[in-house]
Amino acid sequence: MNKSPYEVIADEDVIASSDVVWHKHAVSHAERVDAKGHRPCVLWFTGLSGSGKSTIANAVDALLHAHGAHTYVLDGDNVRHGLNGDLGFSDIDRVENIRRIGEVSNLFVDAGLIVLTAFISPFQSDRHQAREKLPEGTFFEVFIDTPLSVCESRDPKGLYKKARKGEIKHFTGIDSAYEAPELPDIHIKTANRSVETCARDVISALMDKGIISTSMEKNNGAL
Repeated sequence: MNKSPYEVIADEDVIASSDVVWHKHAVSHAERVDAKGHRPCVLWFTGLSGSGKSTIANAVDALLHAHGAHTYVLDGDNVRHGLNGDLGFSDIDRVENIRRIGEVSNLFVDAGLIVLTAFISPFQSDRHQAREKLPEGTFFEVFIDTPLSVCESRDPKGLYKKARKGEIKHFTGIDSAYEAPELPDIHIKTANRSVETCARDVISALMDKGIISTSMEKNNGAL
C-alpha cells in the first residue's frame, strides 16, 4: 500500500524517542481533501513589520471563506499569545518560532485546509525548512514586498519608533536582518496598491496554481 506524503515525512524525520511512532488516522488525508473541494496548501506570507502581511492574509482568507474554502490564518502576534508565548525575539527564538509554525502548518495541510501564515520569518533558511516539511506543491511563499521606508511611515504599532530609540532590541529591518525571498512563489508589491487588489492577486495566483478552481469564482461572485 502506498504511503501518504505525511507518513513518508514522519518516517524520514529524526524522532526524539524510539517510543514515539506515527499514529495512522482512521480518516485518510485523501478523504479529508476530497471533502473540502480544493487542494490544501500553506500560503506563507513573509515581509517586514508593517508591510501588510496580516492585513492581506486576512483579506485573502475572507475571499476564500466567502466561497466555501476551508481555511485558517496563523498570525504572528496571535500565536505568541499561546503556542509560542515562551519565546523572545533573539535569532535563536525566531528560528524556533518558525519551526513550530511549520509543524502546525503541516498539520493543517494534512487536515485538508488552506492555511495562511503571517510571520516576518526573516531568515531564508527557516522558510526553506518550513517548505521542506511539507509535501511538494503545498507550500507557497508569498512575499509582501513593501519598502522599509513605507513600513516605517505606517508603523501601526509604534515599533519602529521604539526600535530607533533603542527601546526594542533585535527588531527586523533595524538591528536584525531580513533576508528577502529571492524567488517567491507569489510576489506582491504593496506600494500604492489597495489591500483588495493585493488580495485578488493572491487569489488569481491560487487559481493559476490549481489550488482553487475558476468554477468557484463562477459559482460565487465574491471572487
